[in-house]
Amino acid sequence: MNAPGSTPSETTLPILLRSDSEGVATLTLNRPAQFNSLSEELLAELQAALDAIAADKSVRAVVIAGAGKAFCSGHDLKQMRANHSKAYMQKLFRQCGKVMTTIVDMPQPVIARIHGIATAAGCQLVAMCDLAVAVEGARFAVSGINVGLFCATPSVALGRAMGRKQAMEMLLTGDFIDAAEAQRRGLINRVVPPEQLDAEVKKLTDSICAKSAVAIGMGKQMFYKQLEMGLDGAYQLASETMACNMMAEDAAEGIDAFMQKRKPEWKDR
Repeated sequence: MNAPGSTPSETTLPILLRSDSEGVATLTLNRPAQFNSLSEELLAELQAALDAIAADKSVRAVVIAGAGKAFCSGHDLKQMRANHSKAYMQKLFRQCGKVMTTIVDMPQPVIARIHGIATAAGCQLVAMCDLAVAVEGARFAVSGINVGLFCATPSVALGRAMGRKQAMEMLLTGDFIDAAEAQRRGLINRVVPPEQLDAEVKKLTDSICAKSAVAIGMGKQMFYKQLEMGLDGAYQLASETMACNMMAEDAAEGIDAFMQKRKPEWKDR
């Protein structure tokens, strides 16, 4: 029997692909016929892959991409309608929320590689990634409001990635914005022609992989935690993080290399 919301051919193919190269793990959402909508099965696969990567010190950066014509169209509406109970919805949105928080909590930076559309929970996924690169033709929306559903869970991500009024405009209207506007609003970092997308993502992953893994892991954890704190608490956390970072071998090596005008050789990899 096929999973709800899936097609017979889909069940014979992996719905999430992983490829590793030079310290970078690329996870590709592989439901192209459904515009990579986040079925409960795909969310489970994504959660398992992120958990495995988070524990793998050989992986220095993660790229999330989409197969076919789109990045991600959000939740699988057919599957949701086929399982129309509050208990199912609660479980589904908790499952999605765990994937999103895992992206933030894992030590490796996560980069969204975006083409086509990123809508609803797909836009949420973009907003939760640490960095995002999109092609010029990409479009973004949280369009649940158009079908009578306020995109509450995506609003958590959007409200932290861009200004409140900019986020609320998207949430209240459901209108699409293009890649240039998404960059202006802080949803994504870079916009490039389609033929330059992979090269631009590689620039970021190359830069990340050339840095100290311990510094990046500590810094990422501190950055997101301090955003939820008051100013005094944030500075206390940042000060403690910097003090601990300074005690790491990599910091001593990095400073010595800088003063000696040579390339550092990171120890804590």
